[in-house]
Amino acid sequence: MTAPTPSAGAHPDAPDVVRSAYAQLAVTDLGAARWFWVEMLGFHVQHEDSHALHLRGTDELTHHSLVLRQGPVAALDHLAYRVRTPEDVDKAERYFSGLGCPVRRTPAGQGTHAVGDAVRVIDPLGFPIEFFHHIERGERLIQRYDLRRGAEIARLDHFNICTPDIPAAYRHYTSLGFGCSETIEGDEHELYAAWMYRKQTVHDVAFTGGAGPRLHHLGVATHESHQVLRTADILGALRKEHHIERGPGRHGVSNAFYLYLRDPDGHRVEIYTSDYYTGDPDHETYRWNVHDDRRRDFWGNAVIESWYKEASPVLDLAGTPRPVTDTLLDESAVRIGADGLG
Repeated sequence: MTAPTPSAGAHPDAPDVVRSAYAQLAVTDLGAARWFWVEMLGFHVQHEDSHALHLRGTDELTHHSLVLRQGPVAALDHLAYRVRTPEDVDKAERYFSGLGCPVRRTPAGQGTHAVGDAVRVIDPLGFPIEFFHHIERGERLIQRYDLRRGAEIARLDHFNICTPDIPAAYRHYTSLGFGCSETIEGDEHELYAAWMYRKQTVHDVAFTGGAGPRLHHLGVATHESHQVLRTADILGALRKEHHIERGPGRHGVSNAFYLYLRDPDGHRVEIYTSDYYTGDPDHETYRWNVHDDRRRDFWGNAVIESWYKEASPVLDLAGTPRPVTDTLLDESAVRIGADGLG
């Protein structure tokens, strides 16, 4: 498979990002988090100690795609992108330093377990982001059907972030070489949301308009829609249905069959399947109108208020929650018929 072609707006000094690689969440109860992410969703434990769990999906060959660490407050610790070469880690350090962003180099052995030399920054959108190349490998579990449980999570697919300035987010990720698969736009082409990618799927990162910086959700992929439905059935059977926030349903944007859950700390995760290939060099952005109520749910179901309004806070490089700025455009206020939420 050839490497994705950077978008026309890529900055020549930016690092070459391969894909969304892992997320680290701070959780207040590691035992409760393990029940949710391992027993219910089916992540595999790759490494654990008294203060952290390192997890991966069945299809993943890197050491982890999710780290859960014990903390005093539930929050996003950082998101991480893998870059193509060790030299791209150096480029990331120079690039974000040149933008005036807070930058911290973490040599191998001093940062996240199993991750090599890395650079962690607060990006221009206010998010804690890590760029790394080396990560330890994991045992091949693709055909270990005997180990599967719950939602049978295959892999991490994407990050969805809340930011008050969607055009600024679009410009920043374009400068990093990301393409854009789909948007939600107003009648005058106001940008309400965008889905952007480096790997050849619909997205590695998406932007939901709202107060931010906050993490809206992590998107994790499973292979088939029945595994999404099975997850809902298991939670219902255990009388844990309060963890189900929205769905099952099908998005207009991305065509994904989805289920949104909240973990014991309120972190949101989307169980996700059936999006599409975006690797052709002439792939065109598909533009949804904000007044089309199929954009968020292809079947026209209303979006509940918590989905628009609630999200996880993010931490700075010192582990302190970052301040939040109100949004410029509020998609949830766009009226469609009699229902402002779609």
